[in-house]
Amino acid sequence: MARPSAAPSLTPARLSPGDLLRLGGYGLRSGPLRAVLSALGIAIGIAAMAAVVGISSSSRADLDRRLAALGTNLLTVAPGTTMFGKDAVLPDASVSMIRRIGPVTAATATGAVSGTGVYRTDRVPEGETGGLAVLAAELDLLRTVGGSTARGTWLNAATARYPAVVLGSVAARRLGNVPAVYIGGRWWTVVGVLAPVPLAPELDSAVMIGWPAAEKYLGFDGHPTTVYTRSVESQVEAVRAVLAPTANPENPTEVKVSRPSDALAARRATDDTFTALLLGLGAVALLVGGIGVANTMVISVLERRSEIGLRRSLGATRGQIRTQFVAESLLLSLLGGAAGVLIGYLVTALYATTQQWPAVLPWWALLGGVGATLVIGAVAGLYPAIRAARLAPTEALAAS
Repeated sequence: MARPSAAPSLTPARLSPGDLLRLGGYGLRSGPLRAVLSALGIAIGIAAMAAVVGISSSSRADLDRRLAALGTNLLTVAPGTTMFGKDAVLPDASVSMIRRIGPVTAATATGAVSGTGVYRTDRVPEGETGGLAVLAAELDLLRTVGGSTARGTWLNAATARYPAVVLGSVAARRLGNVPAVYIGGRWWTVVGVLAPVPLAPELDSAVMIGWPAAEKYLGFDGHPTTVYTRSVESQVEAVRAVLAPTANPENPTEVKVSRPSDALAARRATDDTFTALLLGLGAVALLVGGIGVANTMVISVLERRSEIGLRRSLGATRGQIRTQFVAESLLLSLLGGAAGVLIGYLVTALYATTQQWPAVLPWWALLGGVGATLVIGAVAGLYPAIRAARLAPTEALAAS
């Protein structure tokens, strides 16, 4: 006699992503007003966080722009004295060697031309120089120190080779509106006048000529006397530590290097303050949003006990019930988070425009706002989902 075959075990069907999306959408559509209000609460919290991040970042960008004008990453290198008390000399190749330092973004130099003065005419006595220095200047000097011309032009590849000068603002005021100046027994054409240079005030009382012209007409020895460097702000101290041995490898103790600007320390302190503020406000906003999602999902479970019981009676497993309510929570959080990020961006752009700031909303705030709401939504919806899955079909149907 043949033994009856065992009944085949039933395997619950798996819910596809499309099924989960439809179930989540159905749950939200079953209580549209509640869903809209919950999403609005999340949106307001995320919008507040995004707006605070955006406005703070825009304000910091404006502050960074102002501090950059103070030369936070500008360092200068100059020759010191030898062990015998005499004036040291920087090597001719010191500028090119400094440019090889990785974090250095720009390096340029001026060289003092000794033994000559600047005169309005050739009739002025030789001793009456007016305290004006003659400096040989490299072509990228103005860009590196953040200077500009008040009138005329800066030196270029052509004028740097011929008797042409650019006057500092103080030098121009002392010499008057002259078309040419008398230097080293020769007339030099004035091609430009600088506006005041706050980061390099020594240039204000100087007359600048091209490096090749200084060597050709005034016997300049080619040694730089001041090297101006710009570097990555996060690496300013590291660059300062290697400037002396790089500029003069044989005698690094004979090199003087300026210390970083006090504005750099102020900038870093400001960055730390802003970061702490953003983290605190963001955490509060996410906590409020998470409580709103959890409250919405708990109420949804209480109101839909009959639906849960019917689905369990038709064969839905506890895992499928849990997945359904977690999907609803994620969808609700996603809608609120996306709306909040959009509102926060618009508020940031509007406020930054009124303050004439650059509108900045970091990408991590956009992605982080949406991502954080998903995490909070999943955590907040987990307890209601577990509670819904634990309902027995008879209990849920009887309660309805």
